[in-house]
Amino acid sequence: MVIKSIQDILPLVEQPSRYLGSEVNRIKKNHNKVKLSFLLAFPDLYEIGMSNFGIQILYSILNSCTEIAAERIFAPGIDMEAYLRKYDIPLVSLESQKPINEFNIIGFSLLYELNFTNVLTILELAKIPFFASQRDTSHPLIIGGGTCTCNPEPFADFFDAIVVGDGERVAMEMSLSWIKWNDSSHRDKDELLKMWSKIEGVYIPTFFETEYDKSGFQSLRPKLSNYSKVKRAIIEDLDHTPFPDAPIIPYGKTIHDRLRLEVARGCSRGCRFCQAGMIYRPIRERSMDNLITLFNDSIHSTGYEDISLLSLSTGDYSCITPLLQRLMLQCETEHISVSLPSLRAGTLTPELMHLIKKVRKTGFTIAPEAGSQRLRNVINKNITEKEIIDTVSATFIMGWQVIKLYFMIGLPTETDEDLQSLIDLVKKLRKLKGEKGQKCRLNVSVATFIPKAHTPFQWASQMVLRESKEKIKWLQNALRLPGIQFKWQNPEVSILEGLFARGDRRLSHLLVSAYKKGCKFDGWSDKFHYNLWECALQSEGIDLNFYTTRQRNLAEALPWDHVDSKVTKNFLKTEWIKAIQEQPTLDCRNGECKKCGVCDFQVLQPKISAPCVMENDDALKPKTIPNPSYKTFKVSYSKQNIAKHLGHLELVNVITRALKRAEIPVKFSEGFHPLPKISFDDPLPIGIESVEEFFYLTVPEAIKPRDVTEGLNKHLPTGLFVNECLLASHKALFNKPTSNNYIVTLKDAVFDKGELAYYKSRPELIYSRTNRKGKTSTIDLKKFILKIDLLAPSKLEITIQSQAEKTVRPIEAISKIFSLSEKNIKIAAIVKNNKREHEMKHNAENGLFYDAVKI
Repeated sequence: MVIKSIQDILPLVEQPSRYLGSEVNRIKKNHNKVKLSFLLAFPDLYEIGMSNFGIQILYSILNSCTEIAAERIFAPGIDMEAYLRKYDIPLVSLESQKPINEFNIIGFSLLYELNFTNVLTILELAKIPFFASQRDTSHPLIIGGGTCTCNPEPFADFFDAIVVGDGERVAMEMSLSWIKWNDSSHRDKDELLKMWSKIEGVYIPTFFETEYDKSGFQSLRPKLSNYSKVKRAIIEDLDHTPFPDAPIIPYGKTIHDRLRLEVARGCSRGCRFCQAGMIYRPIRERSMDNLITLFNDSIHSTGYEDISLLSLSTGDYSCITPLLQRLMLQCETEHISVSLPSLRAGTLTPELMHLIKKVRKTGFTIAPEAGSQRLRNVINKNITEKEIIDTVSATFIMGWQVIKLYFMIGLPTETDEDLQSLIDLVKKLRKLKGEKGQKCRLNVSVATFIPKAHTPFQWASQMVLRESKEKIKWLQNALRLPGIQFKWQNPEVSILEGLFARGDRRLSHLLVSAYKKGCKFDGWSDKFHYNLWECALQSEGIDLNFYTTRQRNLAEALPWDHVDSKVTKNFLKTEWIKAIQEQPTLDCRNGECKKCGVCDFQVLQPKISAPCVMENDDALKPKTIPNPSYKTFKVSYSKQNIAKHLGHLELVNVITRALKRAEIPVKFSEGFHPLPKISFDDPLPIGIESVEEFFYLTVPEAIKPRDVTEGLNKHLPTGLFVNECLLASHKALFNKPTSNNYIVTLKDAVFDKGELAYYKSRPELIYSRTNRKGKTSTIDLKKFILKIDLLAPSKLEITIQSQAEKTVRPIEAISKIFSLSEKNIKIAAIVKNNKREHEMKHNAENGLFYDAVKI
């Protein structure tokens, strides 16, 4: 078989569902009927990118315009990339499978420094030149956005335009400007870039000339007289900004596989190390009514069984307690879990504690950041040791069994005494116990402090690599105690993050050099190769210490000085001085303004939700519903075409959520963590189609078979189809088939008749196999295969017996009988085809009848 497209490669790679693009709520438009094609690119794997809600927000906003088609692309896995290169197949978008170099605009999300090389992977696979200076109007325009753009210089040479700040409004303004430019008679790229430069938040790197002084400090000379600063774009009011109420439901197991609601943006706490706390100012909260509306719409459109509240500091949300009350009132009756992953120490009130006891205990994170009060004063982490201990104690009492503690080492002014205080604090927390006296576990996570642009610590030095490793080792030895799991970020990763966090344009060539040496997916520990980065640093003549471990002078030019985050440099300098003096700066949320420079108190100012009234306990009691009587359906469905690439757990999630969207109530089990009463027959291996599979569903008596078939078929993705729903009135209907029949068709080979004849002549075919747990067993294939016949030179029918403890898959059987290549076996079309009439005959012989006809 000749490999011609990504679809041909899917049987050969891990997690093929990454590349399907058929998820529920995805939007696919006809490109011939739109004016602009906009590709949203995330430079990491699908399961990481689909966990980022920013891409979902932009996807929803852009596709709301009838003139724009927005689609997605993610960095392909290493195996997929290898096949794309081997067969010279272009990288394509998920929705339309259109080559990405045919899009008008490609917008990259730049959220993590060690993803930068993956940007180059995507561009190279699309045959798009890396540097903006090498591209003309025949290439897509390449733009970037995300938190890393507050210092865009290390990657500026790759991009035509870079968005600094909130992207919702800017993305649409840039798109409409492009449409206007494209409709004009004179389509000069420079003219478009000038149009974009007038949009607040848009940085055009080519409109600035780099200059370096004798000390090596970069400064930028603007080429246009009216374009010398790039002001951060800020959304003033989240309630009046679009937010997706029908987000795409991803396949696979994403990092955040749940409904997410952004309750607020920004933070007013003023931690001096925290870039997000500075560049997302001011605090802007969504109203509780808006959040409840979004929750109701989103749950209906997704069928999620979990919801998470997002914010830099969720516990600071003004209406957190009333909001949780309202959500839990609805979620309890609908079996939806509310997860609250973190709270700031000191924000737990008795009312909030009462509510949190009902929250699903998925995990809890507290970030003391530093072990001593002195060092917490330096970094402006305004919490006391008592508040930390009280918070951890309360979470243990409320039912959490594992608490994650996050600390940093290498903070400015840190001493050995501060590190000893960290150890002492952890040991105190280790002694705390749960409500019934049980011991709980602490996961202690330590990372090396990384100075970031636009923070008071942007002038600080980063700890040298050797010292980071020594301190982590010392902490590890000191905390090697029962009940404590110690984790740390690789200091080599931290030093590279620090390099790009405060780097300049000279680093773009370093990125290319490292990429060509094999650096990609550097954020994944098993893909990170620091030795390759060392080679690249040497070959490009980059002094790592110049960018990282050197203490910077307050007067020196900084590579990001042209980016106006709206937090003034004078404020940051004042905070740096106060840090050295160990002086705190209090929260401005409800106190006096601290003069950071962001707010003008006309258009832009902190937006705090109006006071919300808590309901009394009687009003919060869920409606009592009399216990209904239930019945069980046996549901027949097919899994064909691209749906064959879904794994079993993916399939279960797809069907479970489709039932919720179709508003088909399912009976739940009892106990602490109730589960829907749905069961499936044996899992179908990835890559195998089936004309008929079964699952069993327990529903209230009022539900009719038609409700299930029609409801599910409206909400299932391409390739899944419910054939019929039948009332199971006899337990024998739950019996699993004793054998499975498969039709196997080779794509690029034929079956050897001689090998088949030899197999049939043998009395046995014994071999050993090892399962995932390392256990080895012996198999006699002849005892499993009931029938095997050639239907054509490349087509085979095989019937395999099902046994209670052992099973043989058709691919396994074929590989033992025929000397076919692994590739030929993997790309073969395999269809499971257990004929319905056999089951009906069996039921008739046993006096079994269905109480419902096929719908």
